[in-house]
Amino acid sequence: MNYHSGVSSIAIISSPRFVEHDTGPSHPERPDRIRAIDRAVRLAGLVDAPDPFPDFQIEFRPSLAKSPRTILGLDAQPAAESWLTAVHTAPMIEKVKRACEHHAVLDQSDTPTCPASYEIAVLAVGSALGACDFVMQEPGRRAFSAARPPGHHAEMARSMGFCLFNNAAIAARYLQRQFAIERVAIVDFDVHHGNGTQDCFEDDNTVLYISIHEDPRVLYPGSGHEYEVGHDIGRGYTLNIAMPPGSGDDHYARAFDTKIIPKLDHFRPQALIISAGFDAHADDPLAHIELSDDAYEMMTKKLVGVANVYCNGQVISLLEGGYELRALGRSVVRHVMAMMP
Repeated sequence: MNYHSGVSSIAIISSPRFVEHDTGPSHPERPDRIRAIDRAVRLAGLVDAPDPFPDFQIEFRPSLAKSPRTILGLDAQPAAESWLTAVHTAPMIEKVKRACEHHAVLDQSDTPTCPASYEIAVLAVGSALGACDFVMQEPGRRAFSAARPPGHHAEMARSMGFCLFNNAAIAARYLQRQFAIERVAIVDFDVHHGNGTQDCFEDDNTVLYISIHEDPRVLYPGSGHEYEVGHDIGRGYTLNIAMPPGSGDDHYARAFDTKIIPKLDHFRPQALIISAGFDAHADDPLAHIELSDDAYEMMTKKLVGVANVYCNGQVISLLEGGYELRALGRSVVRHVMAMMP
């Protein structure tokens, strides 16, 4: 067991190119999500660099928390396309490529594409792998990948739920193959169950997948029941925690303390990935959970505590959902600041 109490370096990895994935004027997973996050982290003093979206207008109320120091801002680079096959089938990858070429819609209309979408989805994977590379350079490093499209609904053979490729699942395989990590934990606090990530690892005992989400009986995608625990040698390496509508900060804190942290302690991960969705916020329009900005700081600090014990203090966080722009920006700031010492 290695313990590391301080952060030697922390980074946000992103690219202004993520706005090129055009989902249309009324889609919730829209380019302004990246603009809002970029503006929020700048106003909070987290990064100091030229603003790529000077014409974007947004106000954050209540006021954003202020960072005690500036951190690194790194440009995402495209992934080698061979990494897509670490998780996804060749026919699925080809289907996504062709859909994007023809501006087609995947998954019965909720996952639109444009001609740039394939290239930008590969860039989103690259942002996740770049976060892995940065974090694994030395103990105590942490990174947040602010990328879109998100990934946790993308299954091995199917894109769905706004997601083209599964950034977190590919990152887990990347850590195992590039850095000889044996045990990877993925903790997903997006309000929707990460059916795609579960699909990738249901029969795998080297990746622990934990998802806390709104009760699937009332929310998309309808999976993530607590009886879904994995198959064969992967049985027991999937933990789903279904939260009733109306659950708030105290309910989530209790779930972390009584279920999530004990499961992580038992697994003893060597690497920790967070699928960081911010759509369980009370202001978010797509669900019925009532978290405050404070909850994202609380959950992050608890996971950082686990990483300090088992993972050399290293944390890789990847953006998933979050659709109310002001709540998204504020929550990302709290999340990133909670990764600081």
